[in-house]
Amino acid sequence: MGQRGAAAVFMPSKYVFPGGGVEDDDQAADGLVAPRCLHRLQSLCAPTAPEPGALIGAALRELFEETGLSLGTHARLQFIFRAITPPGRSRRFDARFFLASAQSVTGDPEDFSAASDELGHLHWIGLAQARALDLPFITEVVISEVAAILNGLDQPGVPFFDNSGSVPSFRRLV
Repeated sequence: MGQRGAAAVFMPSKYVFPGGGVEDDDQAADGLVAPRCLHRLQSLCAPTAPEPGALIGAALRELFEETGLSLGTHARLQFIFRAITPPGRSRRFDARFFLASAQSVTGDPEDFSAASDELGHLHWIGLAQARALDLPFITEVVISEVAAILNGLDQPGVPFFDNSGSVPSFRRLV
């Protein structure tokens, strides 16, 4: 996790996971996610939504840009959460969250020297300690989902906080 700058327009000073928007050339190699994750990435999406490969490619690119870390070719990403930012926010996102084993990091996982300056205080942290940080609500919810997965609980579909319409809804992408 890392801390956004105090002057950031969106979520200043909050601790967040690396991430950002899809760019035109974002694409991922085949085999990084299971077929079930690919199906879930396409569920309840507008026809203009980015393809799963672009979402995965963006996640990998943002991970490198914001932390300086890369995942090896043996990495497996698990799509674990989706949230659309509520209306009225300074920035709106249709965010997907992925989970990967830290053992998938190539090189020294403690070396953040190639990171951009978008996030400060980059560090690995346990889930219990992460909950004590200044987190956005949705990050708290994602951490709870990660804890459930790591404790062996079944994920009956990917949780989806959908704030795209006038009434927020919670769904599971199966």
